[in-house]
Amino acid sequence: MDDMPTVLIPGLNVTARVYAEQIPALWQFGPVTVANHRRGSTVKQIAGHILKDAPPRFALGGFSMGGYIALEIMRQAPERILRLALIDTSARPDAPEQTERRRQLMDIARGGGFARIADVQFPNSVHPDHTGDETLKAINRAMALANGMDAYLDQQNAIINRPDSRPDLAAIDCPTLIVVGDGDQITPPPLAHEMADLIAGSRVVVVPKAGHMALIEQPQAVTDALVGWLS
Repeated sequence: MDDMPTVLIPGLNVTARVYAEQIPALWQFGPVTVANHRRGSTVKQIAGHILKDAPPRFALGGFSMGGYIALEIMRQAPERILRLALIDTSARPDAPEQTERRRQLMDIARGGGFARIADVQFPNSVHPDHTGDETLKAINRAMALANGMDAYLDQQNAIINRPDSRPDLAAIDCPTLIVVGDGDQITPPPLAHEMADLIAGSRVVVVPKAGHMALIEQPQAVTDALVGWLS
């Protein structure tokens, strides 16, 4: 089998660590790159930087904000994408109440509270069964601190100003996997099914006992889904 390079895009306020459990299994199919999503302040700019570094043709996976960027890459260079995986994400633009909440968090960060944001957001980011999981909480906090405040602010601005990707979904014609935690409160399962309804031939995997952070909450289930996607 020919190598299939894979490019994985992290989400808001997380780092390459979010994919740590998946990379060893995906590596058997070809080189795996975790894209740098910390360059640029719009999804268009971030996607452009990622494409400059990416192989000529590759499988593309995006988690949460990474999914918004992946959909922008599909607009910019669909001919380069062999397969697409959208993990705990949505094709919708920001709703006004979401934007308002983002701006509140950005004000907290600018006011010296950036280090607290990951912990404040944690209960909303995981399945209710995992809100007391100190190991997951520590991973989440460490990723946020490594991502840094400046990148966080740029990423929030990019998310706030992202386009509605729903009109573009019908044009996607590569094998597409959509993964969502059954308890995802940020991009819940109906948004995954909405994308699937608009992408011909796509497949949805709903991960039991996972919230928005399915990649680290139920890593084996997500890995199995991604291995099937690359197979």
